[in-house]
Amino acid sequence: MKVFEENSKVYTVVVHSFNMGDVEDPDLFAGQPLYDWQESPSGKWVMEVSALQPSWHRIPRDFGWRYEVHAYLAEKDYTFYKLKYE
Repeated sequence: MKVFEENSKVYTVVVHSFNMGDVEDPDLFAGQPLYDWQESPSGKWVMEVSALQPSWHRIPRDFGWRYEVHAYLAEKDYTFYKLKYE
């Protein structure tokens, strides 16, 4: 976890998302896509620079689920992320 200057902005950013069908244990099936993202270049970078540990969220959708990974990025890291990975 990084230490930030006082009064610096930290942005909550959805850095990865994917949809999951209607399965019996969606968290079990989401493990592989989450791991694959974490091992990607963008995932490794986000895991290293995020102010707090990134968190994943399961959101109900029609006939399935949507998973999102939220990261907490300082202003300069947010700008870098937008330019390089989006």
